[in-house]
Amino acid sequence: MDKHSTGGVGDKITLPLVPVVAACGGAVPQASGRGLGHTGGTLDKLESITGFTANLSNQRVREQLCDVGAAIFAAGQLAPADAKLYALRDITGTVESLPLIASSIMSKKLAEGAGALVLDVKVGSGAFMRSPVQARELAHTMVELGAAHGVPTRALLTEMNCPLGRTVGNALEVAEALEVLAGGGPPDVVELTLRLAGEMLELAGIHGRDPAQTLRDGTAMDRFRRLVAAQGGDLSKPLPIGSHSETVTAGASGTMGDIDAMAVGLAAWRLGAGRSRPGARVQHGAGVRIHRRPGEPVVVGEPLFTLYTNAPERFGAARAELAGGWSIRDSPPQVRPLIVDRIV
Repeated sequence: MDKHSTGGVGDKITLPLVPVVAACGGAVPQASGRGLGHTGGTLDKLESITGFTANLSNQRVREQLCDVGAAIFAAGQLAPADAKLYALRDITGTVESLPLIASSIMSKKLAEGAGALVLDVKVGSGAFMRSPVQARELAHTMVELGAAHGVPTRALLTEMNCPLGRTVGNALEVAEALEVLAGGGPPDVVELTLRLAGEMLELAGIHGRDPAQTLRDGTAMDRFRRLVAAQGGDLSKPLPIGSHSETVTAGASGTMGDIDAMAVGLAAWRLGAGRSRPGARVQHGAGVRIHRRPGEPVVVGEPLFTLYTNAPERFGAARAELAGGWSIRDSPPQVRPLIVDRIV
């Protein structure tokens, strides 16, 4: 079985989700990608772990699925024509064409040979799909493509106006995923991880297993450690953190208002967490830590965001991106549900 996200800000869900599902008895061959622009990539996050490699042969993936129950790897040659089609879309102004987005995603997933597929279609300011209408159209198209090729597929439309969790940036998000696997972590990351795990297990016909129990009893953490070790990673080594940091503090007391996912994603990109073109290097230790989430109380002078980078000359541009993306209010903002819709 497999899961695919259309991409968002702070979207580290694959990292805890894959070992949770594997610990429940699922086999998860997770072909993942790298970040581009304001959205992060799962492979960039994992490669912040010392020694981790995502370049696995098809044979290696099969062996690891038998041994560990999961693998997270670069798509590589699964769908070689897709890269050429994407290059054509880039120069013909069709990158945002919904049918072409759907075919790009589903070609890779069908090539994997997954027996079941759950899609996490992000909607909001930090997503490629800004409106629920667009997101639903994309979700329906992909669900229909899966069904037409004999792969049971369903989709969740999930909120991406605010970043997921409290961290945006490669190593920062790995650390947060480890908190979730240890039984803690931000409630929204835990909620979405467990909801997607439940959908995957149900679609694969695995019943009577409680995904939340794998976080409580440590079996998901054990599965993640085994996955990382199998792919050359060493979790005993410290995760990188930017050598320079700056803090954005509250100028008034009140309640944290909405935090714009796009603003935070662009700030992290300016700090070096993302790339402007395919193949460019990223700073694994760069990113943004969010100290106050929407609706949480704020006291004047306390930290709201911490920015990390190895290149301090980047702080100015990052602060400029972040400046209009948050506010302090007298009353809490409206709470948006994390799950917007479910398409089956």
